[in-house]
Amino acid sequence: MAMMKYFELPLPALPTLSGNVLSCGQGEVGQLGLGEDVFEKTRPALIPSLRDIVDISAGGMHNLCLTRRGEVYSFGCNDEGALGRATADEEGSEFEPRRIELPAPCLKISAGDSHSACLLNDGRVYAWGSFRDSHGNMGLTLEGNKRLPIEVIPGVKSVDIASGGDHLVILTENGHVYTVGCAEQGQLGRISTRAASGESRRGKTDLLQPGIVTLKGKKVLADAIWASTYCTYFKDRNTAKIFAFGLNNYCQLGIPNPSENVVKPVFVPELTSFTDVKTIDGGQHHTLILKTDNKVHVIGRKEYGRLGLGDVSEDAKTVTPVPALADKKVTEICCGESTSFAITDKGELYAWGMGSNQQLGTGNEEDEQTPVQIASKQVQGKRILKVSSGGQHSLFIVEEAPTKEATPVPEPKPAKSKKEEATSSTTKTNGTAPKEAAVNGGDEASDDGKDATVSTTTTEEKKPAARGRKRKL
Repeated sequence: MAMMKYFELPLPALPTLSGNVLSCGQGEVGQLGLGEDVFEKTRPALIPSLRDIVDISAGGMHNLCLTRRGEVYSFGCNDEGALGRATADEEGSEFEPRRIELPAPCLKISAGDSHSACLLNDGRVYAWGSFRDSHGNMGLTLEGNKRLPIEVIPGVKSVDIASGGDHLVILTENGHVYTVGCAEQGQLGRISTRAASGESRRGKTDLLQPGIVTLKGKKVLADAIWASTYCTYFKDRNTAKIFAFGLNNYCQLGIPNPSENVVKPVFVPELTSFTDVKTIDGGQHHTLILKTDNKVHVIGRKEYGRLGLGDVSEDAKTVTPVPALADKKVTEICCGESTSFAITDKGELYAWGMGSNQQLGTGNEEDEQTPVQIASKQVQGKRILKVSSGGQHSLFIVEEAPTKEATPVPEPKPAKSKKEEATSSTTKTNGTAPKEAAVNGGDEASDDGKDATVSTTTTEEKKPAARGRKRKL
C-alpha cells in the first residue's frame, strides 16, 4: 500500500516591494506615529522615521510595521502591552515608532484590538498584549497581560497568523489551525456556547491556551487562514472550499441564518458560500472577498456605505460584486471596523465606508457609499503597496519613488458656486464607477455637524467618538 505523502506548508516570503508609511485619522494615543502634537490627519501623512517597510498592521489603537530586514516597529496605545516594548520610562515614546526586541527576524505581523503577534523566520509565533471579552480584560495567557513578546505554541512550527479583534489564529506547517482568545461570538471554532463566556468549570483555560480546530472529530487541514473582528475563515487543503465560524448576524460568514428571527453565532466550522477565493478580510459586520479573477465581492451590513454598493436599502445577505470596481484588477483588499479599501494593479487606492474619524483619507468626515480614489500630495504619481485600517485610523505603504505606471492625480476642480453646490447636493451616486476624492492641497476638513446614528442593541453600531479609547461591542 502506497504511503501517504507528508503534507508540509512553506513559510511565507517577505514582500519584495518596500516603501514609506503614511497615516491618517485620529491619533490621540499615538496611533498616527507623528509625535505627541499631532492628534489627527484628514489625509495620508508621511511618518518620517519609517523607511523600507514591507508590511503594516493596524490594530484597534496601535500599529505594527515590518521592515525588509525583518524588524518590527510599534506605536500607539500601550495600556495593555500591545506595543511589545516598555514605554513607561520615556514619556511620549508610544507616539513614535520604536523597534521591538525579538529573538529572530520576522516574516509576518498581525494586530488586534489590544494584542499583537508576529511569525518569525524559523516558524515560531510570538505574541504580546491582551485579549478582551464582554467582561473586560482577559489577559493574553492565564498569567495575565504580557507586555513583552512570548512564544505562543512552543515546539510547533507555524507558517501563518491572523488576528481578529480579540482572537489569534495560527496555521501550522502540517495544516492544523490553532485559535486562542475570546470565544463569545464563536470565533475560536472549538469552544461550546456554554464555555464561551469563560465561566464554566474550566474557566478561561480552554480560551487562553491555544487549541486545535476540529471538524466532525478530526483536525481540520487547511492551507490558508483569515480573520476579521469576530470571525475566522480557512481554506480546506483537499477541496479548496472555505469554512468559517464566528459572528454571523449579517450573514458575513457567507452562511445563511435559519431565519430572520433566529440569528446565532457559528461555534464550529461550517461551509461558506465563498468560491474562487484569493483572499478575505472583514470588519465588525461585513466581509470583503477578493476572488481569483481579481474582482472584489462583499457581504454583510450596509450602514455607512461599507459595502461599496451605493445607497442600498438592504444588507447584502449573499456574496455581491462591487460594481464600481468591476473594470479594475484589484490586488489587495482591507477592512477597518466599518471601512473598506482596495488597491489595484496600477497602485491606485480606493476607499469607502465610515469616514467620521477621517480614517478613509479623503480629506473629510463624509461616509462614502461607493469606492472613491484617494488622491493627495503624498500619493501623487506613486503606487500604494499596502493598506491597513484600525479602529479610528489607517496606515498605507507608498512606494519611495514615482513610477510611470501610477495613475496621476487629477488637477483640483474649480470651486462650485453656492447654487451649483445646492443642486449637486440633491444628487446621490449609487455606484457604477469609482468616485475621486477632491484634491484640496491641504490637510484640513470642515466639520459638517452630522450626527452619528446611535443604536440601542448590542448587535448594532454607533460611530466611534472622535477622541478617546475605542468602543467595545
